[in-house]
Amino acid sequence: MNAQPSQPFPIIDSHVHLWDPERFRISWTDNDPLLAHSYTLPQYHDETQGLPIEGIVFVECDVAPQYAFLEAQWAVNLAREQTLLKGIIAAAPIEFGARCVTYLEALRTLGPQIKGVRRNIQGEIDPKTCLQPDFVYGVQLLEDYSFTFDLCLRHWQLPAVIELVRLCPKIQFILDHLGKPPVSERQLDPWREQIQQLAALPNVACKISGLATEAGPDNQGINNLAPYIEHVSQTFGEDRILFGGDWPVILTASTYANWIGMLRHLCQNLSPTAQQKFWHENARRIYRLE
Repeated sequence: MNAQPSQPFPIIDSHVHLWDPERFRISWTDNDPLLAHSYTLPQYHDETQGLPIEGIVFVECDVAPQYAFLEAQWAVNLAREQTLLKGIIAAAPIEFGARCVTYLEALRTLGPQIKGVRRNIQGEIDPKTCLQPDFVYGVQLLEDYSFTFDLCLRHWQLPAVIELVRLCPKIQFILDHLGKPPVSERQLDPWREQIQQLAALPNVACKISGLATEAGPDNQGINNLAPYIEHVSQTFGEDRILFGGDWPVILTASTYANWIGMLRHLCQNLSPTAQQKFWHENARRIYRLE
């Protein structure tokens, strides 16, 4: 597919990673020659040249836990220098329950750039990790800080996450990467039904991001990805879907411009208002961006 990146709507990218392995330990990139080096804002500017990127949301990069708070500090300092960086989703040890308060307090002192947190679930073997009492209580604490909670998981963890969202009705959740459906196997069920259950809960939104990476090099045709994107668009509705580029991870499967081009093609039948919400307004509202 030779997708064209032209885009009439301003874009807020709700899912961008920036990292420097010389500064923070990022072990999961060790064996990936493409990702195992720095990706910072100057490179992002180069990658997105000519695209109407109005703002980005930085999402924690699964650095070693000892560096997680330092990563948040680093991102806040970047945001103070670069107005393109509108918000930060920091890592937080939610699983410690009440003892997480000191960490959340420290995040809040970093400044208003911290909009929410993420505790990466996708690597947990036990699908019910996020339903442990301390984990649930840690998520519920986010209400006191007006922090959102990003959900990074694999599709087989969706049933437990649905229950987590039900237990935390006052928290704004954002599902990353459509819950990582089994695109490479071209399998829709039971993911499709589980997404419908999740979308029925009003306190969760969904990023349309990361799908090309999940598909792998042999399944990136628009006909393979469209059923997943169309399903979340229909179930969550135009007010609860956000564009996410997942840069630089997207580079392992596609160019950034091609990903935008594909989504633009799939969105072309939406009303201008719905397209504006997807590309820009929903991210601004849900993450409370300045």
